[in-house]
Amino acid sequence: MIGVLLVDDDALTLELHRSYIERLDGFEVVGECTGARAAVSALLDPTTAGAVDLVLLDMTMPDGTGLDVLRHVRAAAASVDVIAITGVRDADVVRQMVSLGVAQYLVKPFPFAVLRERLEQYRDYRERADRTEGAATQNEIDALFGALRPASPVPLPKGLAPDTLERVTAAVRERGPLSAQETAASLGMSRVAARRYLEHLADDGRVQRSPRYGTPGRPESEYRWTR
Repeated sequence: MIGVLLVDDDALTLELHRSYIERLDGFEVVGECTGARAAVSALLDPTTAGAVDLVLLDMTMPDGTGLDVLRHVRAAAASVDVIAITGVRDADVVRQMVSLGVAQYLVKPFPFAVLRERLEQYRDYRERADRTEGAATQNEIDALFGALRPASPVPLPKGLAPDTLERVTAAVRERGPLSAQETAASLGMSRVAARRYLEHLADDGRVQRSPRYGTPGRPESEYRWTR
């Protein structure tokens, strides 16, 4: 089993990522940290560090950044693997994380299918590394590097557009909970189309669907951001 340490200051995000890991074969959550200092302690403490193979690392926390965590860990010669999971898109930050050896860099929000793909790639990389002993051939080296390269983007269901999905995602995250009608009105789209995007987000676990009572007739669904 690949031991995963979750690092994020948002309790809902930790819960969501834990549920994602629990759905994947070969991975288990061995710890959770809500801050940079706690993450550094967990990764450098001999009593806990040995169980951690991979860190899902948030970049922005009240007591430090993901960069701070990774710098401390690398300075101590710890070789744990890291996947950055963050809303930070700054190119300089990305370059610094790459120089510190992150295996992947995922920008929030993303569906379960994307994390599943990246973790399966990481698992493949570890399996290849374990099978490669002694002097590696060029083909084996290329295969190791290639195992961590993202494949083609996970396709959306037919009829859904990536740019519209981002707009709907932003609306729920910033102004939710919203119904399909409220989403449609705020984005200038049809209620049917808005509901399709909202249902897709609900199926991916990025929004929580619940009935809204207090209006005449059948209760309508409202969608609340879960991360």
